[in-house]
Amino acid sequence: MRIHKKVLWITRTAILIALLVVLQALTVPLGYTIVTGSVVNLMLIISVMTCGPATGLSVAVVAPVMSKLLLIGPFWSLIPFIAAGNIVLVLLWHFIGNRNFGIKYAAHIAALIVGAVGKFLVLYTGVILIAVPYILGLTEQQATVVTSMYSVPQLFTAMTGGVCAIILLPTLKKGVIRKP
Repeated sequence: MRIHKKVLWITRTAILIALLVVLQALTVPLGYTIVTGSVVNLMLIISVMTCGPATGLSVAVVAPVMSKLLLIGPFWSLIPFIAAGNIVLVLLWHFIGNRNFGIKYAAHIAALIVGAVGKFLVLYTGVILIAVPYILGLTEQQATVVTSMYSVPQLFTAMTGGVCAIILLPTLKKGVIRKP
């Protein structure tokens, strides 16, 4: 029986990662920062809220790597910072979004706000305050582009992905047994 649970976890995680890769590839022409970022955040939240923290964390770490391999992602040196931001989003949704505050959707709304701000702060600190000035060695114009991508748009995409997740989660949770 234990092998069945592992196989089910691997299968669910692989399906969510594959779906994330397909959605990233399909949404890039629509605008990487806003559309693709929102879809990625949506998938991170759906992963953790329907399949648990192990799946959510796996998707959080794999997402920026796959983005780079698809040639739509950032510099390799930014991947640890992006993965850290994704991990913060996933963990905050796991710990806050699964609580019962006695008011319908209160936990999800709290997770939406805290998760988006948490991810934004990690990305802002890691990319803008550390990577751009000390690691990347960019020209001023390149630094401006990277800084603009990893500032307020990240807060917006995390909020957008969270709102979409709040809308979709009730239906998705009915179709997925959370713990195998």
